Amino acid sequence: MAAIAPGTHSDAVSRVALRVRELAGDYEPPSFSHVPDPDAAIFLCAVDHRTGYRRRYLVGGRGPFEGSALMWAVGLRAARRHRDLLTAASMREVTAERVAGLFRIGGETVADPERRAALWRDLAQGLERDHEGDAEALLAAAGGLGGSDGLLALLARYEAYSDPLRKKSLLFAKICERRGWLEPNDPEAWEVCSDNVLMRLALRSGLVRPGSLAEVRATTQQAFKRVAGETGIAPPVLDDLLWELGRDDPDLLGTEGGDLGEPPRDPASAWY
Repeated sequence: MAAIAPGTHSDAVSRVALRVRELAGDYEPPSFSHVPDPDAAIFLCAVDHRTGYRRRYLVGGRGPFEGSALMWAVGLRAARRHRDLLTAASMREVTAERVAGLFRIGGETVADPERRAALWRDLAQGLERDHEGDAEALLAAAGGLGGSDGLLALLARYEAYSDPLRKKSLLFAKICERRGWLEPNDPEAWEVCSDNVLMRLALRSGLVRPGSLAEVRATTQQAFKRVAGETGIAPPVLDDLLWELGRDDPDLLGTEGGDLGEPPRDPASAWY
């Protein structure tokens, strides 16, 4: 069993684990069955940040969707209309105008299409250089998640996946694992993503002590791994549960820590 992290309130782990078991009773994590293939997953994960959509919309008679879910729905709709759209060959020279058009709905589109186009070009050119332009080949090259040749390290070569939170990398890995495209040989390497939602939950529940961004991020990740161990819930499923239920409920896990908020954002991960 993992040791208690220095910034963790050890008595809070069991209390939070009990609460998580209650929440998990009727929780069903996303299956990602709507994601058709690894190429679509890797390109949409690459631009899944601060979408900028202001409204909710129906897409293909489903929804309404907002934010990230809307971006995925619109992107996958475009991919169904244009075969091989979300591939390295299609994205190696993509323009901001093309990105804006691809994600347009109801008179609006995603924020900063120039940034998203640049991320797609870098990813496409990197995949062509390293893995013959094929996300399946990338997955095949990574036997596990961790280590210098694991999936997280291979993804970190590309700008979209280089942030210190590894938020997009863990999302891509999670999608691939649930769709059966990835079976990591080191499942112990799974982690929750210590983003602002999970740090806020950890602080307000008293699971971790206040500190610098680096301290709170590290202890949040370690503390929730301990919670995952106590509950028997895999870290990626725990991550989904905490983020989906805690995004709009900062007191989901309790208020023993007081009226606390997460530390200021890291400029290196400013797009989250």
